[in-house]
Amino acid sequence: MAGRRRVSGSSVVALCLLLVALVACGGRTAADPARADVQRVLDRRAAAVLAHDAAAYARTGTGTGFEQLSALPLAAWSYRVRDVERTGDTATADVELRYRVDGYDRGPVTAGRTVRLSRDGTGGTWAVDSDRPAKESGQQPWDQGAVEVVRGTHSLVLGVGQSTAMLRRFADLADRAVPAVADAWDGDWSRRVVVVVPRSVEGMAGLLGSPASSYRGIAAVTTGETGGREHAPADRIIVNPDAYGLLGSLGKQVVLTHETTHVATRADTTSATPLWLSEGYADWVGYRDTGRTAAQAAPELAEAVAGDRVPARLPTDEDFGFTAEAEELARAYEGGWLACRMIAEQWGEDRLDAFYRAVGAHDERTGAVQDALHKVLGTTPEEFTARWQDYLRTRFA
Repeated sequence: MAGRRRVSGSSVVALCLLLVALVACGGRTAADPARADVQRVLDRRAAAVLAHDAAAYARTGTGTGFEQLSALPLAAWSYRVRDVERTGDTATADVELRYRVDGYDRGPVTAGRTVRLSRDGTGGTWAVDSDRPAKESGQQPWDQGAVEVVRGTHSLVLGVGQSTAMLRRFADLADRAVPAVADAWDGDWSRRVVVVVPRSVEGMAGLLGSPASSYRGIAAVTTGETGGREHAPADRIIVNPDAYGLLGSLGKQVVLTHETTHVATRADTTSATPLWLSEGYADWVGYRDTGRTAAQAAPELAEAVAGDRVPARLPTDEDFGFTAEAEELARAYEGGWLACRMIAEQWGEDRLDAFYRAVGAHDERTGAVQDALHKVLGTTPEEFTARWQDYLRTRFA
């Protein structure tokens, strides 16, 4: 046909070399330099955060948010750009933020962020327009307002929208909780806790990336990674100030001690650990030195046993769901607590700790409790359940 001609192999190679900056020979577009440019801007922004340099921070884009996080004592702060979608002189970056609070975090907090950027003219420097939580990620405290920091002997309290006096009370509670947990659990942990107190239950839900309705009756939760000692978690005790404020002085202390126990036992809490054990052990430590009787601390279960409704089994993980009925959830916690209390009384506190570790040492849930019951307590699941049922009848007689 007119106008067609053959191209030699050497010509093809020359043509590919000429166009390599635009289109690869295999048909793939070359890497967009925007990703590297955005990474450099965020590296400068991270350095400004660590240096507490507001002017340097502002030179990377919007200064919004700097004052809200400037009080945080930081040991590390970095961004990793995972992906960039660019349209002309605007871009949206999928970013991983990693940071550590100085003196408290063994490992980093990791959070997904969506960073929007723009530049002034072709070839100009990218600047940050906004930095927000990614769609599937929870907020960080500074996303909700200026963070106030109160230091305790064993605690660091991060508050948003709370008075200094209120945050000091949380530090005092946490400072009592840490030695109480250390007296019960002799594992390797930092013996320090970070407590986050948002403005409301809605703030708590925002930090956890879940609807507020899931936490209205929950006084506090602890976040962190399970999975064994190879992980270095950065735990946070996050308080629901609405529900927490309804508790009496003893209840407030029990809750903080309970949550601190989760921090202490994190390295030995794995996917093999059932919730009746992890929550029951935390409640056992929380109530350990309070002098509370079983009937006083477990009213829902006491009522069930008095009505000849002794549980047929230990609580399942599903029984601990935040969406469960309040009475059902209470009985789950109470049942787990009394199972751990029974072990401490009848086998000894050291054996209770050994049992906890033995369960968590398994690679999977199946057989973990059965094996630990046999090796540490010398019993079987059936015998243990029957013994627990008798223990409930005796304590609530």
